[in-house]
Amino acid sequence: MGKKRIVKTNGGTEGESKTPAVSSVSKKKVEIGGLYVQSTYNNTKIVLTDSKGNVLATSSSGSIGFKGAKKGTPFAAAKVGEILGAKASAMGMKEVAVVVKGVGSGRESGIRGFIGKGIGISSIKDVTPVPHNGPKPKKPRRV
Repeated sequence: MGKKRIVKTNGGTEGESKTPAVSSVSKKKVEIGGLYVQSTYNNTKIVLTDSKGNVLATSSSGSIGFKGAKKGTPFAAAKVGEILGAKASAMGMKEVAVVVKGVGSGRESGIRGFIGKGIGISSIKDVTPVPHNGPKPKKPRRV
């Protein structure tokens, strides 16, 4: 005696992919840009900028749909790189300078996924922060 369910169907096809749509015609046409990869143990974030540093596109493992421990995997980072590579090629980008930050496992695979879309890399720079001396150790315990 409960409520009747009404199922609405869209006119879409059965085999649609879950990746975000990339517009075929982009407003901005950029030749040279920058790619900033931040890879932690839990996630991988990639930001695409123009030569001045203005953000054009961004994506992360979590925004694609990976959850939990899968966000920090190289496979998730490669998918993020592929999506941003498609967006960059739609903008007409030919060459990027890569800046990598962090110690996660998605550092290299995110760049490889981006390269797979046919965009050249001019330089790769690692700016991972490294502690010099660290914090002061605790005093010895007095009994």
